Amino acid sequence: MNDTAGSVLREVKKVIHGKDNVILLMFCAVIAGGHVLLEDIPGVGKTTLALAFSRALSLGYRRVQFTPDVMPSDLLGFKLYDRGSGEFRFQEGSIYTNLFLADEINRTSPKTQSALLEVMEERRATVEGETRELPSPFFVLATQNPFGSSGTQKLPESQLDRFMICLSMGYPDFDNAVAVLKGDSSIDLDTVNRVTDAAGLKEIQAIVHDLPAQECIFEYVVNLTEATRDDRYFALGLSPRGSIALMRMARARAFCEGRNFVIPEDIQDVFGAVAGHRVRLNARAKAQGLDTAALLDMVIRQVPVPKVNP
Repeated sequence: MNDTAGSVLREVKKVIHGKDNVILLMFCAVIAGGHVLLEDIPGVGKTTLALAFSRALSLGYRRVQFTPDVMPSDLLGFKLYDRGSGEFRFQEGSIYTNLFLADEINRTSPKTQSALLEVMEERRATVEGETRELPSPFFVLATQNPFGSSGTQKLPESQLDRFMICLSMGYPDFDNAVAVLKGDSSIDLDTVNRVTDAAGLKEIQAIVHDLPAQECIFEYVVNLTEATRDDRYFALGLSPRGSIALMRMARARAFCEGRNFVIPEDIQDVFGAVAGHRVRLNARAKAQGLDTAALLDMVIRQVPVPKVNP
């Protein structure tokens, strides 16, 4: 395990119990420069997870509770008339930070959801014809309730594809549920120590971006991608953006493991988180009672694994 990665993960685990893989995958997404979607029920620690990462990485943090009346200007900002100077001045919105927590994103209007598209993809916001750069690094951690929850609206495919990974924390197991009851997460957050800062995180992101991979690794990613486009079970396969996200996550996973090259296991470990929210099953798969996770596991088993020379 890389020293910095190990230190960050240990700090976050002080307040998030029993979710080691979720914490690792989220950190991989952060150092790969991607955004994270957490699809889960309320009250399982999503906000605490975001706060813990912001403290361990010493990042600016803002949270917006999305409701139907949240407007794009609340996120991007607006111009306000200053009576003292007689001029309009810009009032920045909540998006101008390093870690932006969009809580229950699927409870707001499609117009406000769409306002995040340029921000997530371009790392800049356009307000009244003026474009403003966002702080760097910048990433979005969005949460959404299951689609069956009252008052929710399904995110469009174009926005889902801009999230590098989709995770679910789920309920804690028995032992960790007892541990949660013994402590108060709001107090425990004070014990999360700073490991690095924004400048250090950008250096890590640069290392991850340039991490080498052999030709067979790129071919393996393409083979996995094409396997998800098999119309026997999939109505919608992994997009080119999804393939890029898979490669970036695999590089981040290799970095966390302390390696300077990518191996097939890195790709396999992140495949479900990268592909799960991007693919769609067809009627045949649903009729046979298959779910997305099972089919993605089948893809991993069926695609030949390349041999990497160390």
